[in-house]
Amino acid sequence: MGPLPRTVELFYDVLSPYSWLGFEILCRYKNIWNVDLQLRPTSIAGVMKNSGNKPPALLPLKAKYMTNDIKLLGQHFQVPIQMPKDFFSVILEKGSLSAMRFLTAVNLEHPEMLEKVSRELWMRVWSRDEDITEPQSILAAAEKAGMSTEGARALLEKISTSQMKNQLKETTEAACRYGAFGLPFTVAHLDGQTHMLFGSDRMELLAHLLGEKWMGPVPPAVSARL
Repeated sequence: MGPLPRTVELFYDVLSPYSWLGFEILCRYKNIWNVDLQLRPTSIAGVMKNSGNKPPALLPLKAKYMTNDIKLLGQHFQVPIQMPKDFFSVILEKGSLSAMRFLTAVNLEHPEMLEKVSRELWMRVWSRDEDITEPQSILAAAEKAGMSTEGARALLEKISTSQMKNQLKETTEAACRYGAFGLPFTVAHLDGQTHMLFGSDRMELLAHLLGEKWMGPVPPAVSARL
């Protein structure tokens, strides 16, 4: 038997484009680095409120910078990411609460589908500029990710229950206890120590902590085509 995998938690929200980049990196490397990757659907609004932080796009110069930054990072990471046409409506008005409650339900009842459904929600909002707030939109994402219509509908009916609301709140509070002030937030549990890393550009540092080799955002053994 090989060494036991190290545990890495990724706290993320599909409203965050940088979370998508961090998510894809960790999904590509989890087997190469032999880590137990635990995906944690989280409310970015809750993290921001708890920490007193604000979305970077509220500052005009940062918003202008982000537009080009996202484009270049998408090319570098080989993730088909682009800004929604009505960026402020998507980020500040519509939000992602229903989508994240749905992912919470997926994680609880069909955890094997969480990676694919999360990716498809990102694809909708950050690649195809499609809605992720309406029930039919969430259902379409789940079906495209491979869930049955019946299974997806059953989960969708549960997103307004206290169980899903409380679970998302608990996960968000867990991120905040670790010190999260934004997303993505990666927590690595190694040799009895806990290391917290913010952002999608700290994966090289994660490799260092793991004692593993960083081979760029697209390691040679992995096909990045989405």
